[in-house]
Amino acid sequence: MTRSASSAGGSRWGRILIALILAGISLVSYFGLRSYNSVTGETQHINITVDQEIALGLQAAPEMAAEFGGLSSDAQAQALVSRVGQAIISGSAAKDTSYQFEFHLLAGDQLFITTGLLNQMETEGQLAAVRAHEVTHVVARHSAEQIAKTQLTQGLTGAAVLAAYDPNDPRTQGTTQVAMLIGQLVGLKFGRNDELEADRLGVRFMCEAGYDPRAVIRVMEILEASSQGQQPPEFFSTHPNPENRITQIQAAIDAEFPNGVPEGLKQ
Repeated sequence: MTRSASSAGGSRWGRILIALILAGISLVSYFGLRSYNSVTGETQHINITVDQEIALGLQAAPEMAAEFGGLSSDAQAQALVSRVGQAIISGSAAKDTSYQFEFHLLAGDQLFITTGLLNQMETEGQLAAVRAHEVTHVVARHSAEQIAKTQLTQGLTGAAVLAAYDPNDPRTQGTTQVAMLIGQLVGLKFGRNDELEADRLGVRFMCEAGYDPRAVIRVMEILEASSQGQQPPEFFSTHPNPENRITQIQAAIDAEFPNGVPEGLKQ
């Protein structure tokens, strides 16, 4: 074996060793931290505290508000948004968490956010469905989970790229691209699962707050009808397709009310 070949082999095994160490650190960091969520009944892998999560949200809030036109000047609409949001909190398990909720209406006209979404709503119950969905994302700690999962995915993907890549072999470039694509698709799957869990918990919170949960299905129908252009395949989207979500939502409603939705719930 020539010196250059020996050097190349040593370099390759060195990269593999470093990759294994990097992968091990990523796995230990992720699976070593466990937190029980009393709302979802799940044990989650989360590496930040609730206080840190709240601080990140407060830091991002002004930038998000500015991006979507700032706070709405419609005081009546803002009062409605706040009242419905607080009804969801006070009537559901969200009131027993450490989160302090404020509900603001932004001035933007985007379909899925702010005034644009509010203008699509036909009843108070539909607005409650949207608020319940947002609240469940918070109390289910989906953002904190995403941070931990993203760090794990990045660590494992980086380890795979490091182990596979050989600067002297152009063929390994394809391998590294596949590894990075897999990492991206894993992240998308996590996002879709969070949306489906928020749908299920949102139905539960709606019921606990005294709203008719069938409003959630109508919201999905409104979003589906209002979508413009071709949607990407569900496998490549962070949000499940509305028609697929409706089936899951109906199952959640049936689980809450196996004998049918009773009369007298707020519409």
